[in-house]
Amino acid sequence: MILISPSILSSDFANLAREVGAIADGGADLVHVDVMDGHFVPNITIGVPVVASLKKVSALPLDVHLMISDPLFYTPAFLKAGSDMITFHLESGSDVSKTIDAIRSGGAKAGVALKPATPAEAVFPYLDRLDMVLVMTVEPGFGGQSFMADMLPKIEAVRAECLRRGLSVDIQVDGGIDPKTAPLVAKAGANVLVAGSAVFKHEDYAEPIAAIRQAAVEAAG
Repeated sequence: MILISPSILSSDFANLAREVGAIADGGADLVHVDVMDGHFVPNITIGVPVVASLKKVSALPLDVHLMISDPLFYTPAFLKAGSDMITFHLESGSDVSKTIDAIRSGGAKAGVALKPATPAEAVFPYLDRLDMVLVMTVEPGFGGQSFMADMLPKIEAVRAECLRRGLSVDIQVDGGIDPKTAPLVAKAGANVLVAGSAVFKHEDYAEPIAAIRQAAVEAAG
C-alpha cells in the first residue's frame, strides 16, 4: 500500500493546525514532522512542544523524523509529546539498538534513516526490529532540494533484503518527491512517500497528494 506523508517543513508555520487539517482533508495518510537541531544538520526547525501541539489537532498519525545528534536522549520527550512513529538517523551519535528499543518500548513505531552516503547494508543488522527504513533522496537539513536518482539502487537493496528475510518493513523516501519521481521510488520498492513543496505549493492539497499516490501505485503495480 502506498502511503503519502506530507512534510510540514514546507507548510505555513503560522497556521500549522490549519495546514495539518488541510492535508488530512486532502487524503494524506501521515504528517511528516522534520525535527532539526542545528548540529546534526545545519538547519533548526521545531521540537517537542510543537509535536505536542500538533498531536492535539491532528487526525493523522505523526511521522516524526529526528535529524538530531542524540535521538536516544530526546526519545522519551518525543514519545510523551505523542509521536506515533519516530525515525532517527543511523549516523547520529546514539546507540542504534538502544534507540530502537526506547522507541518501541514507548509504544511508537521505530524507523532508521540513511543519509545518501550511507550504504543500504548498514541498516541490515537492525531490519528485524524496525517498522520502517527511510532512504533520504536528498541531503538532510533543507527542503526544496532536487531528487537524487542514484539513491534508487539503495531502495532496491533494502527492499530485496526485506523480501529475502520475509520482513514487512515499510520503506520511506524523503526528498524531491513529486508525480514525476514517485513512480521511480515506488518501482524500486518504496511505499511511504514524503512530499513537501510538491504538496504545499498548491492551494488545493488534495490534487498533488492524489497525483503522487496515483503515479506511485501505477508504477508499483
